[in-house]
Amino acid sequence: MPSIKIICPNGHLGFAPLKPDSFQRGVAAEPDFIAADSGSDDIGPVPLGTDTSTSPEAWQRQDLEAMLLAARRINVPMIIGSAGDTGTNSRVDRYVAIIRELAKKHSLAPFKLGYFYSEVDRERVRGAIGSDEPVLGLDGRDPLTQSELDSTDRIVAMAGVHPYRKLLEEGCDVIIGGRSSDCAIFAAAALHRGTSEADAYYLGKVLECASFCAEPYGAKETVLGAVNGSGVTVTAMHPDQRCTIASVAGHAMYERSNPYDEFVAGGRLDMRDCHYEQIDPRTTRVTGQRFVPAERTRVKLEGAGKVGERFIGIASVRDPYTIAHIDEVIAWAQAQVFERFGQSGYELHYGVYGKNGVMGELEPVKTPAHELCIIVQGVAPTEKMAEEVCMTGTRQLFYARLPDVKGTAGGVAFVLDEVLKASPAYRWTVNHTLAVDDPIELFPIHTVTIGA
Repeated sequence: MPSIKIICPNGHLGFAPLKPDSFQRGVAAEPDFIAADSGSDDIGPVPLGTDTSTSPEAWQRQDLEAMLLAARRINVPMIIGSAGDTGTNSRVDRYVAIIRELAKKHSLAPFKLGYFYSEVDRERVRGAIGSDEPVLGLDGRDPLTQSELDSTDRIVAMAGVHPYRKLLEEGCDVIIGGRSSDCAIFAAAALHRGTSEADAYYLGKVLECASFCAEPYGAKETVLGAVNGSGVTVTAMHPDQRCTIASVAGHAMYERSNPYDEFVAGGRLDMRDCHYEQIDPRTTRVTGQRFVPAERTRVKLEGAGKVGERFIGIASVRDPYTIAHIDEVIAWAQAQVFERFGQSGYELHYGVYGKNGVMGELEPVKTPAHELCIIVQGVAPTEKMAEEVCMTGTRQLFYARLPDVKGTAGGVAFVLDEVLKASPAYRWTVNHTLAVDDPIELFPIHTVTIGA
């Protein structure tokens, strides 16, 4: 009867460091694999567009070092997916370089490193646009057009289990993956050990965010997932956390409008009939999941396109009269920007925190707080223009002309006199799927022997 144990120490490797105590407890539980996801599109399109990491390299290196040393010490494979936040080729290369450096630093015995890339050439995508199998949109998007593709700076494909399984079959001890489906990173290891597809993909689903499936809430703690022929079990490694029926079932609904289906390249995990059972205070068992193969394999694509350069301004308001008329204050500032730059060729955004800065028009509480923080974003084709748009849109808040105001001191204060250069503004241009004949064709794989 196929069985497997996997520990996941971090739901987004590098975004914040793993917690060492629960990780060491997980290692002591003798897992068959140590694995983690290192990417997310939660961070927005900027890192993909600029080909950078949003996580500090020191934190990425710290987690890679902890996982590598543990995996080599107990002689089990280590798997990392979506390297460096985005899984672009340069992020994969950086992680491969870090593994080399760590192996040299610790004089590790030779081991086999496998890695694969996920970037997709635009011309490969262009060939599918207008074909019998167009590049279909997700989340209500239309099929991808040539113009939207031309607006895209970089595209990655989201790998399923297939390149990971290929590298495991080739005997790799460490795998660094490009952009990947979160659950596929773990499911590949389970499938390699012969588990059912249903159990493998549910194991991946529950492990992908590490201790997010446990309670009380505490991120970056290690959890252990297992398949032993009677479903999937998940156990919290932190002594004060528990994987409960509520926390595990709740995680199935995490980051999705549909809590029942997890789509991957080649099919979907159906969780409608899942049964959750508390088998000890820190462990829940899940049964009843099903895997439904797809009639045609489609791979998700993510692409980002640049909008412009960006500057940020910060203003604060405590005056009750100004707060009561904050919409008119912003309208005044916008009018001054329109007067200088016209109404097109740039973007100007206001976020009013203390009123509706988080939820916007969906905010149900209509009474503003006693103080407000206004974040102003100016976006334009050049740095000079973006800075001036933002500066005008921020400073003119101070000069807003409101009825019944007698003083000249203004009702707005500035945290800083200047506006701040931020990362360039990007938008998601590609959130689509591409039909493929071979689920590994977009993911070139490589292997190399590392170590002293």
